[in-house]
Parts: sequence; C-alpha cells; structure tokens
Amino acid sequence: MSKGIGLMLISTAAFSLMQLCVKFLSHLPTHELILFRSGISLILSLAYLLPKGIHPLGNNRKFLLLRGVFGVTALSLFFITLQKLPLASAVTVQYLSPIFTAIIAIFLLGERMKKLQWFFFGLAFLGVVLLKGFDERVSVLYLGLGVLSAFFAGAAYNCIRMVKDTDHPLVVVLYFPMIAIPIMLVLSYFEWVTPIGWDWGLILLLGIFTQIGQVYMTKALQAEKANVVASLKYLGSLYALIFGYFIFDETYNWISIVGIVLILSGVLMNVLTKNWTNEKPHSPKANEA
Repeated sequence: MSKGIGLMLISTAAFSLMQLCVKFLSHLPTHELILFRSGISLILSLAYLLPKGIHPLGNNRKFLLLRGVFGVTALSLFFITLQKLPLASAVTVQYLSPIFTAIIAIFLLGERMKKLQWFFFGLAFLGVVLLKGFDERVSVLYLGLGVLSAFFAGAAYNCIRMVKDTDHPLVVVLYFPMIAIPIMLVLSYFEWVTPIGWDWGLILLLGIFTQIGQVYMTKALQAEKANVVASLKYLGSLYALIFGYFIFDETYNWISIVGIVLILSGVLMNVLTKNWTNEKPHSPKANEA
C-alpha cells in the first residue's frame, strides 16, 4: 500500500468521526458548526506554522485561494442538502465527488485513467446507490445543489494537487477557515444558538477530527494521484454503517450488504490496478496510467 493511500484511509476515518460529532450536535445551526470547526482549524494551523517560520499565506496563492473558495462552497452546499434532503440521498449525491475529482484531474493535471479504472469507479458508485437507495422526495433543485457540491469538492481536491510542490499541507488547510470564518460569522450573527454542557466537548472534537482529516487528506492528495486516493472516500459509507449499527441501532438488509461488497470491490480494485501499473516501468502505457 502506498503512502498516499494510507494517509487517505486515516483522513476518511477522521472525517467520519467528525460527521458523528455533527450528528450529535444537530440541534445547533450548521453554519455555527462550520464556524467553530473553522476557528479551531485556524488556531491549530497557525500554532504550527508561525513557530516554524512558514508564511501562512503560502506561495501559490491563486490555487490556495481557489481551494478555500471551492472547499467552503462544497461544504455549504452539502449542509444545505443535508437539511433539505433525506440524509441517505444527500450523502449518496456527495459521493459523486471522487468521480468529478478524476474527471477534472484529466484536464487540469493531465492525469490519465485506464478504462478499467472507470469501470471500478462505476462499480463503487453502484454500491453507494444500493447502500443508500433512492427517495422520491428528492427535488430537482436540491439534487442539483448536491451535484454542485460534489463538483466543487472535486475542484478543491485538484487545487490541492496543484500546490503539492509549492506549499506546506497546513498552509493549504489554513485557506479553508480563512474563507469560511468571515462568511459564517455573518450568518451566525442572524441565527445564534449558544452551546451548553457537553456541546463544547463535542465541538472541540469536531474541530480536532476536522483538522486531522484535512491535513491527512491534503498530504494524501499531494503524495498520490488524485484519481486513486479520491476513490477511497467511498469507504466513508462503511464507517457510517458501523457507527449506525453500534451507536444508533440501525440494521441493514441484503441490498445494503451487496452495496458494501461493491464499494469495497470498486475501491480496492482501483487501488490494486494503479499499483499494478506502477510496477511495470518498462511499459509505456503503464506510465500513462
């Protein structure tokens, strides 16, 4: 297993724990949660960068700024769909982001994919569809916003790849709170709910898990091709299943089990295909993968 894949596995686990915290904090406005997580991320990033003498604004500021804008846009649209669509439907649409990541990487980064990898992407997404299912209550408007969220997430991942040789991973992470905090402050001014009791502990964990997820995702995207590590995001649905079963007493039918198998098969085969082509340096076609 490559370094990038290992880093992305850690990131996916951290983001799943972050989502668990959000579920427990569902009584707080979503923009308030984004504000808190951004504030903690800002503090943790600056606490590391400043003593090291690393300029927090970075070098490739054009793509760093785009990464922040795309990331905040994607997350904001995702939270809107979470509020307006059934949870299963919103999450299913969000899992389009690895596919958008791979497609954008073809044009922006010149990364090429084998036809077999496209098949495995489709296999994994079919698993997500079976796992989450369809809901007739999904409106065209919010479905479209969900697709846009996935697209902007894919664009953000590619911007991270663009700055892999110029900027520290924490500088990349820092641009998310730099963009998010001013926007969320304005929204929170008009709708504020004061956290109480254990809310504060969950908010702290929310910020820590977010920071871990973002840092390791950034390192993964800088260490490995976007079309490989992005596919590992599908494993997040498996973490959700585990949390749902043991914490919220959710059960799953045979269609869900089939979906799990398809997701695992699609992700693992995509990774194995990439590793196999890398082990054939004398093949011109292998070098194009």
